[in-house]
Amino acid sequence: MADSAPRRLRFVVAPGEDGERLDRVLAARAAGESRSRLARLVKDGRARVDGRPAKPGQLLRAGQAVALEIPAPAPLDLEPEDIPLAILYEDADLAVVDKPAGLVVHPAAGTPRHTLVHALLHHLGGLAGIGGRLRPGIVHRLDKDTSGLLVVAKSDRAHRRLVQMMAAREVRREYLALVRGRLPASEGIIAAAVGRHPVHRKKMAVVAAGGRPAETRYVRMDTFAGFDYIRLELRTGRTHQIRVHMAHIGHPVLGDPVYGGRGRPSRGAGRREMEVHRRLLALMRRQALHAWRLRFAHPLSGAAMEFTAPLPPDMQAALDCLRQLRAEELSE
Repeated sequence: MADSAPRRLRFVVAPGEDGERLDRVLAARAAGESRSRLARLVKDGRARVDGRPAKPGQLLRAGQAVALEIPAPAPLDLEPEDIPLAILYEDADLAVVDKPAGLVVHPAAGTPRHTLVHALLHHLGGLAGIGGRLRPGIVHRLDKDTSGLLVVAKSDRAHRRLVQMMAAREVRREYLALVRGRLPASEGIIAAAVGRHPVHRKKMAVVAAGGRPAETRYVRMDTFAGFDYIRLELRTGRTHQIRVHMAHIGHPVLGDPVYGGRGRPSRGAGRREMEVHRRLLALMRRQALHAWRLRFAHPLSGAAMEFTAPLPPDMQAALDCLRQLRAEELSE
């Protein structure tokens, strides 16, 4: 259970933090807290620098004393819901779940109920306040229509450590995807900053300025006429990163309605290619992207942990369809 007492953070600004903004330094030091929440706490007068009230954008100097009070999370007002959920592993500090496609991870505008958080509260219990009022236990996220593995914290200690591990890239996350077209190489790394789309503000995009560094590694697993089946590893965790990166290099994830994965084949596509495309879109009503494998050290014991989740039925059906069509072509 979460502690009811406020958390107090005190430190002396290190030489490497000289000239940095207060909110950035706090975000690096206060594991498990978002930069936006920390900025609000500073504005509310809960931070002091050398004993004086501070501002979020205040530039720090090495040797200054910083103190911050982080209040305990407000009581959780979410109701548990008996939503079916595949729990692959559970102990006193964490759980690993296989999220189905179509399930939003946490409540937000337009989705106040029927989320993974509501399901976790029913199946796991004891999450109230762990990591935040509306995101109890949540360490990382998957898009609504991306299926696969998530690690969930069940204690404050585990949550803080897992967030640190995510930031330090100590949690390895691998995905499987079907993408359109044939990639130029059997493996590669896409390194391109991701930020808010300059025109369509609900989308992300590869941007020249103002984005955050992002890196995705891919390996081709199989190839078909018009499609590649690939394994991807996230080296950073930006919003929509895989979907944006694959669309950026001209190979959007099959079925992706936002980043070009449901668009028509090229104008030169033949009748057979058009028919294959229609068949696959009938099978994949969402992006063909699945969080397949998680590898990390247990946040408290340090034991090596590894989990995999099988392909969901819709994505397996699309892959089987492509394999069957290839076999038919080879037998002709």
